[in-house]
Amino acid sequence: MYVMTTATAPLPACAPAPVWARRAAHAIALCAVPSGLWRIAMASGVYVGYSDQVLRDVFDIPGWGIAYVVGLSVLTELAALFPLLLVSDRWRPLHPRVLAPLAWTASGVLVLVALWQLVVAFTVESQTYMSSGTAQTVWGFAFAPLFAIPALMTAVTWSYTKRHRARGQAHPLPRP
Repeated sequence: MYVMTTATAPLPACAPAPVWARRAAHAIALCAVPSGLWRIAMASGVYVGYSDQVLRDVFDIPGWGIAYVVGLSVLTELAALFPLLLVSDRWRPLHPRVLAPLAWTASGVLVLVALWQLVVAFTVESQTYMSSGTAQTVWGFAFAPLFAIPALMTAVTWSYTKRHRARGQAHPLPRP
């Protein structure tokens, strides 16, 4: 005879993420793609508005700057995939008590990064490196979606926290 105790009783599942939260999480991942492609094009030698001298002297391309620019693109996209963990019903690598504060911290960091990108975009030095207004426009279109990420991430995090608090319980970790 099997007796169910509180230690072996399954916890009720948390409510699934609303459709808008799932769409927002996917939008975050897509928002990072244009700037990543722009950086990879820059590292690959495709003309993105910088002269060869600026690429060499300022960005060290060719050189270690290639690893830096490609690495930054990869890290940005990996970070942009993080919100998918908050809306997934299948795989949760971290307990909600750990994931929720981590998500709120990520939201705060993303707001700071977006503000930093605005400062970089509008500084005189940043604008003088570009060789033409067309290049600046392309750069603007490539980086503009990044400014939506903080609001989207905050909304997804709020939804995640609300769903897990509403139940008054923690979502169980997946069983191996």
